[in-house]
Amino acid sequence: MGSLGGKSSAATSHERGVSLLEDGAAGGGLITSADQALDVMEFEPVARKVLPPAHFGYLATGVDDDATVKANHDGYAHFEIRSRRLVDVEKLDTSVRMFGTTWETPIFLCPVSAMKAFHPEGEVAVAKAARSRHSLLILSTVASSSVEEVTAARGEPVWQQLYPTNDFNVTRAIIKRAETAGSPALVFTVDLHENSNRETIARARRVDDRDCTNCHESGFAGYVRRKPMFDGLDLSKVTGLHSSSMTWDFVKRLKDATRMKLLVKGIVTREDAQIAVEHGVDGIIVSNHGGRAEESLRPTVECLPEIVEAVKGRIPVLLDGGVRRGTDIFKALALGATAVGIGRPYGWGLAAFGQPGVETVLTILRRELEAIMRQAGTPSVGSIGKNFVLRKS
Repeated sequence: MGSLGGKSSAATSHERGVSLLEDGAAGGGLITSADQALDVMEFEPVARKVLPPAHFGYLATGVDDDATVKANHDGYAHFEIRSRRLVDVEKLDTSVRMFGTTWETPIFLCPVSAMKAFHPEGEVAVAKAARSRHSLLILSTVASSSVEEVTAARGEPVWQQLYPTNDFNVTRAIIKRAETAGSPALVFTVDLHENSNRETIARARRVDDRDCTNCHESGFAGYVRRKPMFDGLDLSKVTGLHSSSMTWDFVKRLKDATRMKLLVKGIVTREDAQIAVEHGVDGIIVSNHGGRAEESLRPTVECLPEIVEAVKGRIPVLLDGGVRRGTDIFKALALGATAVGIGRPYGWGLAAFGQPGVETVLTILRRELEAIMRQAGTPSVGSIGKNFVLRKS
């Protein structure tokens, strides 16, 4: 892979999967502080340079050829923005409201696991950045910082993502701990199965000469040894984070087990969106796990319209996958998303510069979103409708 500097995120994501072993980040041209970044992609080569190969490989990897990682971003190029003129956009309102809470920005931070692999302060640094930029944060079940630590750093409760495992006693304990920490929403992730074919991370491990057994032990208990959400739990019956036998009946079981709002993350079709509404979920996150779930080649932004149509405004529809620009966020909002999530970009920012890196990623995306809102003639998020985007024929 050649130098990553100056190339599009879509191209570099694909190239990483093809030839991660080449030292394309070596040499000059990299930013040396967060405030030098012109766009969020400039953090990626810095993260690649500073992280051990396996850690960067984990952040970069998709499945198979990483083609869905690339497709997620390329999907935004299928939509054009229709701009209106002579609209008063001196004052912008970028706020969105979900479940009784108003957020200053529609940009949220997706759950990304084990962030101490990218920076010593891990999720605490991310939470502090979310606090300073007034952004929603969803915490991974397999985070490397506890929900209590992250909530304290954020200054208010965070949403809790859920990998349920195959033991409901463990599931119940995770839910209870999140509730006790004040989490108002539980994000049930349904798009993963065990042993997905992540070739990029496998190749990265080949060139990582560290002794990884100090952190990564065999078996499920070894895997979660440094994941605080599993501290003190009986894991003797757990064989993995995901169960291939789960059905929609599990949603009812979760709803009966918690007072939190329940969102289902990983919905990509109208059929499943309709079933989710019928089962009383409180929200949907359109997601393919950043291309880490399956090699469907179907970008989430292409999935969004049919899900919005199926939901008919009854519950919020959030989206993640491939977001790299404020124009991407604008397009997703125009297609009906209530809020739009990022994962890899803030991971790059964290790895490169810690909390200031995450803050700058959020600042850049919000600045770009505000710029296109003014250019398109949309003074508020609520005014961004489907009439502002046109799908290329």
